[in-house]
Order: sequence, then C-alpha cells, then structure tokens
Amino acid sequence: MAAALVLLASLAVFLSWVGVKTVYSLWWKPRQYAETFKRQGILGYPYKLFIGNSRDAAILQEKALAKPMAFSHELVSRINPFFKESVDKYGRISLSWFGKTPQLILIDAEMVKEVLSNKFGHFSKPPQLAQGKMLARGLASLEGTQWAVQRRRLNPVFHLEKLKEMLPAFSTCCSELVQRWEKSLSLQGSCELDVWKEFNNLTGDVISRTAFGSNYKEGRQIFQMQKEQAELVIRALRKIYIPGLRFLPTKDNKRQKELNRKIISLLNNIIEKREKEMQLGIAKNDDLLGILLESNKNHHGHGDKGMTREEVIEECKLFYFAGQETTAVLLTWTMVLLSMYPSWQMHAREEVLQVCGKNVPSFDSLSHLKTVTMILNEVLRLYPPINVVVRRTYKTVKVGNLTLPEGVRLVMPLLLIHHDRELWGDDAEEFKPERFSEGIASASKNQLAFFPFSWGPRICIGQTFALIEAKMALAMIIQRFSFELSPVYAHAPHQIVTLQPQYGAQIILHPT
Repeated sequence: MAAALVLLASLAVFLSWVGVKTVYSLWWKPRQYAETFKRQGILGYPYKLFIGNSRDAAILQEKALAKPMAFSHELVSRINPFFKESVDKYGRISLSWFGKTPQLILIDAEMVKEVLSNKFGHFSKPPQLAQGKMLARGLASLEGTQWAVQRRRLNPVFHLEKLKEMLPAFSTCCSELVQRWEKSLSLQGSCELDVWKEFNNLTGDVISRTAFGSNYKEGRQIFQMQKEQAELVIRALRKIYIPGLRFLPTKDNKRQKELNRKIISLLNNIIEKREKEMQLGIAKNDDLLGILLESNKNHHGHGDKGMTREEVIEECKLFYFAGQETTAVLLTWTMVLLSMYPSWQMHAREEVLQVCGKNVPSFDSLSHLKTVTMILNEVLRLYPPINVVVRRTYKTVKVGNLTLPEGVRLVMPLLLIHHDRELWGDDAEEFKPERFSEGIASASKNQLAFFPFSWGPRICIGQTFALIEAKMALAMIIQRFSFELSPVYAHAPHQIVTLQPQYGAQIILHPT
C-alpha cells in the first residue's frame, strides 16, 4: 500500500513537472518574448497557441497562388504574401511566430548585413526539418568547426582554375542542347518548347558530368527523386506544425523515406565504382567526386581525418540538388524576360556575336560579356532562386540598437529586399539591366540590397559555377536563336524550394 502511494505521488509530481514545463514553453515564454520586443518598439502578430502564425501564412499563400498573375514583376504579393503583410502592417522589423518560436522579419539592409556577416559568431542556421535533412544536408547544414573543415575540403572544387577545366563539360552539354533545338527548327521553321523542362535536363547533364563524369541519363533517377522530395518538403512546411507528426507512417513520410533510401543506394553504387577505379589507377579525379575521394586519401592535416562515406553522399546530394536547380531557374526566367523585352535580347545577341562570333565561348570571352552579366544580375534581382535567408540567435546578442534574446528566428526575405523601393527606387518592379552597368555595388542605395547567393562567410560556394554555366548556355542560345513567349504561357512564379514557373515556360524559337 505504501509503495503504491509513493508511486502515485511520484507520478503526480512528474505530471505536474511536465504540465508546468509545457505551460512555460507554450504560453509563458512566448509572452516574455513578446514583451521583450514590445519594449524595444517591435510590433507584430499576436502569438497563437501551438501553431503561431502558420495558418495565417498558409491562407494568404493559397489565395495568392490560386491563379496566374499579370505580365509584371510584382512577385512579392504572390510569393511572400505573409511577409509583405507583416512589413506593411508593422514596419521593416516585425514580429511573427513560427510555431512557438518568435520570428523577426528583417528588411533593414544594415541589420541584414550585420546578421549575415556573423562577425562574432552569434548567429547560426536554424535546425533543418526532418524532411529537409533527407533532401540534402552537406555543407549548407553544418555549423562552427564542422562547417569550416568541410568548406576547406570543398574549396578546391570551386577554385577558378578548376572551373576553367570544367568549361568543356559546360560547352559540350550546351552544344547538345542547341543541336537538338536546331533539329526541331529544321523540321518546322520555328518550334515551341517548355524551356523549364529543357534547362532542367541541361543543368542535370552539367552536374552529372562535373560531379561524376557520367552523362545525364545515369543521373536522371536522382534528379527526379530529389524533385519529388522537394515537393514533399514544401507540402510539409505549408501544413500546420504538429509536434511528432514526422514520426507517423503517413503516405508522405513513407514516400520521403523510400526516396531517400533509393538516392543513397544509387550514390553508393557510383562511389563504390569510382573507388574501385581509383584502386586500379584508371579513375579520373577531375570532378567533384574524384576531388572529394582524393582529398580523403591525402587528408588535409590539422586533425582532418577525411570525410566519411555518409558525408561524401550528403555533399553529392547537395551538389546535385542545389547546382542543378539554381541554374535551371536562372536560365528559365532569363529566357522569359528576354522574350518580354526583345530589345534587351537584341542587345545581348549583338554583344555575344561581337565578342564570340559563332564560336563556342571561351572562359576569357565569357568574362567580357558585360550586357549578358547585367541581364543575369537583373533576373537574379527580380526572380532570385531562393527568396528567403534564415538565421537564429543561440544566445542574447546586440544587433543595431536591438537586443535579441536566445532562440529567435531572423527571417531576411530576399525577395522583398530585392524589390524594395527604398533601396532600388520607384522602378524597383521594372526590368532594367542598366542599373547594373557600373557593377553591383552601384546598382542600389545599399551594397547589401542584392544578395541572390546569400552573403558573408556562408555565401554560396557554387555561385561562380552557376554564373559561368548560365553565361555559357545563354550565349550559345542567343547566337543561334531568337525567341518569344508562346500564347499558352501563363506567368505564374511559385516556390518549390526554388522560384519556378508553376505551369512551365513555353517559348517559341526562331532561327537567327
């Protein structure tokens, strides 16, 4: 009897402790956060138990994507309607809630610069959702010493001299693309195609050659499965957050795990084949995988024991996904905008023919394509592949004149900053490549108003790779074709990890 009473008393104490902790976490602590921000003049949405503002954001997003938009570049209301409403209502620093986590939306360029520079190491990336971890981890998900070591391992892959060596792979893939398009033209005189699909194939081919030395067909399954994974991740993010839901055997969760197993199996096979070739001395180690495996063999010193098989796989997954998606998106929106603005298409063609003639562009000639560079920068400004950068505070920190407590999400909506009239002028929603004629630093009122590949120490390691690939592809296309939008094209940008055309990008090609 006494033992039973002791057990019941212990259980009551435990349940009371759990109850107090739950009330503190879900109610009292958010109230403390809200009061802390209110005292500093930061206003925003009221906290809602469990879900925060997830439901509000989901309703606005669903309404925004319900139909195509007009042929304009006012994307903010369609892509980031909740962030726009927050800034309009509460100012350039506003409070919202990601579940029970306070979330500050920042479009103040100086504060963004301070956060992304991370000068004193006060900010980190927020933990990845379980679904996101299956999609890709690698360098982008690491912090601190782990990130520094991994970045040092990967730097040789993206060194300028190494990128020059990759140029033949870029030009080979682009040549195959334009030859295929020319065949279609020879049969019909002009032809219509969805360049979104075409550029996915092109950039997939480039990644396969530069990562694994294989052709696109061997990597097709990985791309298709990663695309499906990305759609599942976005679907999960748009649902109301329920703790523990990811552990339930739902249809989406089971499919995510199945796709992850298949991708890992495919990459394992590719890696094992390369390792055998290295042992036989017949392997070419001038691609991403070769460099990673070679670095493991030689190590880097400073306590670096090389990468595990799992780390190699995760870097390959990240390179596949990020490298392929980013450039495909950039090329797609560039074709769409040059179709909308034929005078800029003509200026670009004149420059390419003057610098390169009808020849395959060299590395040196690509660096002299000033108009093409201006156009790509303006496309990246209006249609950035990734439209938001997120960090979090892991201890109390001073930013500008604000004191931010531990555990705050800092959301920097890149799209809003790129379209901000205070930074870019009254023509911020217009396509005007000439704003970059004197370089990026002079294009806006603040140097950090333009950061399509993020900024600071964690700037995208593959940005030069992506821009060289995009220049090569665009130059070779406009050497041979003129193009216009198809009557069936519907302007409907939407976000599935990257900023994609919801209904494709149908373009009509003509020979030049």
